[in-house]
Amino acid sequence: MNIAPNILNAVNEWLTPTFDQETQAAVKELMTTSPKELEESFYKNLEFGTGGMRGVMGIGNNRINKYTLGKNTQGLSDYLHEVFPNEALKVVIAYDCRHNSNTLAKVVADVFSANGIQVYLFSDLRPTPELSFALKHLGCQCGIVLTASHNPPEYNGYKVYWQDGGQIVPPQDAAIIKVIENLSYDKIKFNANESLIQYIDTEIDKAFIKSSIENASFNTPAEAKDNLHIVFTSLHGTSIKSIPDVLAQAGYKNVHIVPEQAIPDGDFPTVKSPNPEEPEALTMALALADKTNSDIVVGTDPDCDRLGVAVRNNDGKMILLNGNQTMVLMTSFLLKQWKKAGKINGKQFVGSTIVSTPMMMELATSYGVECKVGLTGFKWIAKMIKDFPELEFIGGGEESFGFMVGDAVRDKDAVAATLLICEVAAQAKAAGSSVYKELLQLYVENGFYKEYLVSLTKKGMEGLEEINQMMINLRENPLKEINGQRVIMVEDYQSSIALNLLNGEESTMDIPKSNVLIYYTEDGSKICARPSGTEPKIKFYISVNAEIESVLEFDEAEKFLDQKIQNIIADMQLN
Repeated sequence: MNIAPNILNAVNEWLTPTFDQETQAAVKELMTTSPKELEESFYKNLEFGTGGMRGVMGIGNNRINKYTLGKNTQGLSDYLHEVFPNEALKVVIAYDCRHNSNTLAKVVADVFSANGIQVYLFSDLRPTPELSFALKHLGCQCGIVLTASHNPPEYNGYKVYWQDGGQIVPPQDAAIIKVIENLSYDKIKFNANESLIQYIDTEIDKAFIKSSIENASFNTPAEAKDNLHIVFTSLHGTSIKSIPDVLAQAGYKNVHIVPEQAIPDGDFPTVKSPNPEEPEALTMALALADKTNSDIVVGTDPDCDRLGVAVRNNDGKMILLNGNQTMVLMTSFLLKQWKKAGKINGKQFVGSTIVSTPMMMELATSYGVECKVGLTGFKWIAKMIKDFPELEFIGGGEESFGFMVGDAVRDKDAVAATLLICEVAAQAKAAGSSVYKELLQLYVENGFYKEYLVSLTKKGMEGLEEINQMMINLRENPLKEINGQRVIMVEDYQSSIALNLLNGEESTMDIPKSNVLIYYTEDGSKICARPSGTEPKIKFYISVNAEIESVLEFDEAEKFLDQKIQNIIADMQLN
């Protein structure tokens, strides 16, 4: 068997006594029976992406296991002692429904405690937003959640949060990664100091639920709540721990929970993918909605930071909204409520991302509120709150079905967002309208923006090379025309340069570097190319728009925009 030198060095390290006998035996087994799997497991170190570290569980430095997570945690412990030298260190740890999450969370707790750090460990699975809340509530310097969001069952992950409740951002992430990379596996302290590990549960739950209701409730009359029929599914994930209680305590009585999906299960047996972005994931919920004649369907991903929403259209048929649509609906509702309360005075902002709908800018402008736009990932929206303490954060979202209400949680939060979209639906229905009608009216007032995501999966080492080459081609041979429309601007977030193709002028973008390219065409279309930081995918985000003067023009305009999107996909050969 011919093994590349870098892979052989990594494999040999894992055959030393630093690693337990079970691990060494598993490595030898791979060498004998699965050389390709051996290569995939050891050819690189798992890296932090936009959502932390995420990967397939198994042995090797390119897999999620006790050693890779132990190394992360040891490095993080060393870094905490370095940056908080005179403080009593505290961390909080949560985990989701995935296989091995509870045992891996205990490994992480053991390492922290072995380094003299007080650990608060949730006694059972909890939603990721509760981890962000608990971190601030308990006054911790750091928080960890074990989750792989909506990835397939063989995945797990490790997300790091800092004392503001948000995920780590530059330059901190690079500093932490440097400490981890310079650490050898034999330096990991696995022997727990159990006296420093405290299990937490109901007390934090109560505070979190109370906070969620306070942030996402807007004086909806009891009668309006009684008249709203809701279908909810946790898709076998953690939201079952919080959302039913939040809705009940907020006064929503008619909540129908999909029973087959209410039990947490890391195999996600009733869905191909536990991702509310995928229409198939909500099939059972939509069937229950028709059976119960419900008004709205909400489904959340396994760690409860994303939500998918379906509502009835003007023909009474349930349709799934995309993340951009739910984002503008909830943002518009928040802005309207803040304006009604007299709380808008020019010192507020909403947050969005470079791959999300430009309609967020239009919406914010119409209320005299700033819309700050950051890189993909909610850590950048959380950072906005920290960077602009003189401004009040109203809410914000991104196209990938995430939303954050206020700043009690500094990450996308499907718990508060579920309550918020129910408030939108209840108040709309009480006023003789509907969520769908409210959306169409927003298109009339702000322009009809339609978005579409093309996600190309390229697995393994070869797939990574293919994705890298696609980005190189787009940079070195930039498109001059897309779908018969001139490209007028190219933004390269890796070089921080925006190039105006009409006059050749370059300008510098004041935003952290990222491997993202955005093309703008003369008809207002926007196409963004971005490799995923946590999955073996390259994503193309397409946004097109049209003006409509009344809701009666919507159907015709939608057909026109749908065709334009398909033409762009064909022209760029993204099929």
